[in-house]
Parts: sequence; structure tokens; C-alpha cells
Amino acid sequence: MRHLLSTKDLARDDAIRLLDIAEDMAEVQNREVKKLPTLRGKTVVNLFFEDSTRTRISFEAAAKRLSADVINFSAKGSSVSKGESLKDTAQTLQAMGADGVVIRHQSSGAPFTLATSGWIEAGVLNAGDGTHEHPTQALLDAFTMRRRLHGAASRGKALDGVAVTIVGDVLHSRVARSNVWLLSTLGAEVTLVAPPTLVPVDTSTWPVAIGYDLDAAIDEGVPDVLMMLRIQAERMNAAFFPNEREYSRTWGLDDERLARLSIDTIIMHPGPMNRGLEISAAAADAPQSTVREQVANGVSVRMAALYLLLAGEEN
Repeated sequence: MRHLLSTKDLARDDAIRLLDIAEDMAEVQNREVKKLPTLRGKTVVNLFFEDSTRTRISFEAAAKRLSADVINFSAKGSSVSKGESLKDTAQTLQAMGADGVVIRHQSSGAPFTLATSGWIEAGVLNAGDGTHEHPTQALLDAFTMRRRLHGAASRGKALDGVAVTIVGDVLHSRVARSNVWLLSTLGAEVTLVAPPTLVPVDTSTWPVAIGYDLDAAIDEGVPDVLMMLRIQAERMNAAFFPNEREYSRTWGLDDERLARLSIDTIIMHPGPMNRGLEISAAAADAPQSTVREQVANGVSVRMAALYLLLAGEEN
């Protein structure tokens, strides 16, 4: 794998292989010494033009557990704040000998530009770009679902026939887009539920069903997985719904809707959570919730992605 930019381009066999390698990486997390020498001598740069805590720390932990040298770059306080372009930043990293670049950018398409422009020879891994995609988040979500559904027998398995309902701010969510493509590739049946104002204008080519009523989605066929999305207020420049109280009452996973779910329904959230808005505290902390598992599994999945990017050719 040369780059990991989008789940839309990921073949089914390649996705399953990456998830299986993540199983091996997860086993390493249970050892006393949580380190492998796989990427010794390699340099991974975390190139973050956008604020992040969970994703950046996860990638840093993943690279260090594979024994790579890690350089963390933040746009704030760097030459970017003085007007330096992405091209100049990339060429600086090339001169420093970066082997892999993990990029998070506020502009959709920035990782693709970095990977295809010829500015840098390093492998590029998309850690979220604008409202486009966030492939490793979708992969860790699929990994978490597979483990919950199949347990120790999850290796080699896809998600054929699994009903996944994704609820919330689909319009601004790169997590939703990556999950739509990856889960469909793995055989899941995906339904999007959101206010009409938070559904993208044209979803005719998306392999999904669209709904606007969360209660109907729960009552007409309880999903195997219910994924709540964060309301991304920082990306909203208009009134997409009247107020937070109405959104929570109509599209939030509150205690009453939680009680109507099956005890086997998996509750997911990519984080960070707005407790009381898109998900109640009881739902976030329920036994069906995988929120903390998703964070732990993120390190394993990102170790697998870095391994395939930087060690694949040698092996």
C-alpha cells in the first residue's frame, strides 16, 4: 500500500487484510513490552493543520510502538501561520527525510494533493481532510464492530448483512463518508438518519438508505449498530436546526430511545462526544457502548496502516 487516502478506493480483500493485521497489533498491546522493532529507522511526521487530540495521540502511540521516530508538526506556532504553503512544508519534510506523513487538514483533498503532486516521496496517510474522509476512523469502527460480533473468531470476517444506522450531522462528517464506503465494501447495510438540512444534496451514488426519523429507524427494525455523529458546530455557518434542545429531542440517543434498543445493539460514537446533545450519558456509558473500545482499537488499526505503508515493500 503506497498511500491511504480514502476508503472508497479500498478493495474488500485489502480492507479485511488490514483489519486482520490490526488483530496482530492488538495482541501486542496485551504484552508487557508493547513494542515491535518493525519501523526502526523510519521517520513518521504527524502533520496536523487542524486541532486534534485523540487522532494525533493515537497515531503518535502507533508509530512509537512500531519503533519509528516521530515528529509532531502543528500549524499553530509554525511557519504556516506566517503564510507558508503546503508545498513548502512538504518540501521541508522531504529534505528532513520523512518516510511517512500523517496529515490532517481543514481542506478537502489536501492529502490527495500531497500524495500525487511529487512534492514528497513519503507515504501519505489521511487523518481527516475537511468534510471529505477519515479512513482510519472508519477502519477502527469496522474493527470494533467485527470484534463485538465475532469475538476471537473475527479474523478473515467481513460485515455481510450487518445493519448499521448512522445518525446526525452527515453533511459535515468525514467519518460518515468513510464509513459509508468501507461498510458497504464489507457487505454491511447502511442507513443514514439526519435532519433534512444535514444530509448532503446529492447522495444518489451512495450505497445507502436515507431516513429522517430516528424513532422509525429504531422501531421498524432495530439496527445491529447505531452510530451517533458529533454535531460539528465549528463547521456550521448557518442555522441547520432551530436549537440544541430540539435536535436532542428529535435526533439524539436519549434514555428513552436507549431503552427501546436491543441489548445486543452496538452503540458507537467517533468522539469527541457532546453528552446530552447527540447522546445521553447513560447511552455513552451503557454496556452496549464501544466508545472506549474505539479509542483503544484506534492504536491497533493505525499500527496496521503504518506497517502496510512503511514496511510492506521490505516484507
